[in-house]
Amino acid sequence: MTVTSDLARTLTEEAEAEGIATFVAAAVVTDADRILLVRRKPDDFMGGLWEIPSGHVDAGESILDAARRETREETGLTVISVDRYLGHFDYGNSRGTTTRQFNFAVTVAETGPVILTEHDLHQWVNPTGDLQGVTDGVRKVLTSA
Repeated sequence: MTVTSDLARTLTEEAEAEGIATFVAAAVVTDADRILLVRRKPDDFMGGLWEIPSGHVDAGESILDAARRETREETGLTVISVDRYLGHFDYGNSRGTTTRQFNFAVTVAETGPVILTEHDLHQWVNPTGDLQGVTDGVRKVLTSA
């Protein structure tokens, strides 16, 4: 079952009603029982943290389209379906306001090669294993995926 545009619209409307105006869309990419993590470059905001492929939702773009685009831009992988909504979490951004990250389980055409453009490393991890270097929000998403 894929995530519908109606659900995506409802999620963003709810966030806006809560006063949140900055959105990030994230894709949980799996290969068998492992999940793809990418590491933020040391000189980036939150440098050195491991995260799932994600990025800002552009003006006029849906969170589903942003999840597809950001996955391709950051990893070179092509999302062929957005399968499940995995929840969201909020965090303080570099401008001192709140960002909401919407997280989705996705299916990609192929799981490799991973071609990084904005991160310095990637790894495939077991979501029930040792998840050092990820935020509590990402850890919660990974253990529920």
